[in-house]
Amino acid sequence: MKRGAEASRGPLSRPLVGGLLLTGGRSRRMGRDKATLEVGGEFLAVRLGRLLAEVARPALEVGPGWSGLVTARPDPGEGPLAAIASGWLSLRERSTESGVIVIATDLPWLTGDLLEWLAARQESSSVVPVVGGRIQPLCARWSPADLDSAVALVDSGERAVSSALGRDTAYLDETEWGRAVSSLSFADVDSPEDLGEHLLS
Repeated sequence: MKRGAEASRGPLSRPLVGGLLLTGGRSRRMGRDKATLEVGGEFLAVRLGRLLAEVARPALEVGPGWSGLVTARPDPGEGPLAAIASGWLSLRERSTESGVIVIATDLPWLTGDLLEWLAARQESSSVVPVVGGRIQPLCARWSPADLDSAVALVDSGERAVSSALGRDTAYLDETEWGRAVSSLSFADVDSPEDLGEHLLS
């Protein structure tokens, strides 16, 4: 299958939010690059890149370039916080000053409704869903302040994603995101068993 043409960019109802798709994970348990898993006949990275581009501009990929999005600075290969920091540096070069939707590439059931919900939030702080008691910083909208914090922390050697989230972060549970989507939208995959044989090529 082709790596994917440039993701479509239809009319954006909320053009002030940027987007980062993280595709550089090592996928040890999956045994193959998660970005190239096929869902509905297209690479997972292509699907997620297309959905992200519908609500975010600019929308960039931090990784090897599977999605069809413009590729940001190379993924440093040091975990998701470093990838977020690298992507933010590229977005800042494009004069992005608004919040940024950050999504990992291992979310096969993520929907456009969830991304629209994140884009529509009015908080100036980061907005992080909480699902089953677990925060979801890799399916969230990050504030510029917390993205700047990510850059500084990575430079100091920190790698824990949650360390960059400020005290004012809005942690929202199902009473909020449940109006838009089900918990399945946040389900990630680490192994073929997680994904289900019917979705694998």
